[in-house]
Amino acid sequence: MWLFLITEIMFFGGMFACYTVYRRGYPEVFAVASSSLNAVLGAINTGVLLLSSFTMVMAVRAGQLGQRNMIILFLILTLLFGGIFLGVKAIEWTEKFEEHHIPGQAAFHLEGLPPDQQGHAQLFFSLYFAMTGLHALHMVIGVGILSFLIWQARKGTYSATYFTPVDVAGLYWHFVDVIWIFLFPLLYLIDRHLGK
Repeated sequence: MWLFLITEIMFFGGMFACYTVYRRGYPEVFAVASSSLNAVLGAINTGVLLLSSFTMVMAVRAGQLGQRNMIILFLILTLLFGGIFLGVKAIEWTEKFEEHHIPGQAAFHLEGLPPDQQGHAQLFFSLYFAMTGLHALHMVIGVGILSFLIWQARKGTYSATYFTPVDVAGLYWHFVDVIWIFLFPLLYLIDRHLGK
């Protein structure tokens, strides 16, 4: 799992590097585009993921103690928070579709920018959808893993002597949460005051 997470760090690292290069090249455009994102929904999702990390830690702890029912409870709560995150993200993406902030759309227009800067705004939204979309894909995979763990826990597979799958899934879940902790300020908050 640690080797897998290292490869994931390199993969996301490339996306973060791409974002950094273009943000440095077009800081005003990225500030205006960032200001069009719904920071309240982003903050809600940040809180939801922090809660999901806590419930995942509690599931691992319950596994260490061999508390089968508590493993199930905390995994279900983590799954619920993951579902809430994805639901909020779907609302946010729907807003972007309704505002025509989808790269490549003929109707794309971001208020506050002259026509010659609209292409750079599309670049921001290309990165936004790529980064949040890849993160959401990891969340969907995590939801699948949690569902499998719940099914296994209900069968009594895990005990105080064997809870490794819960522990390893926790590493993956925390990694996905940490990626969001970086995505939220980079996409939603940095230079937001410039776009106002």
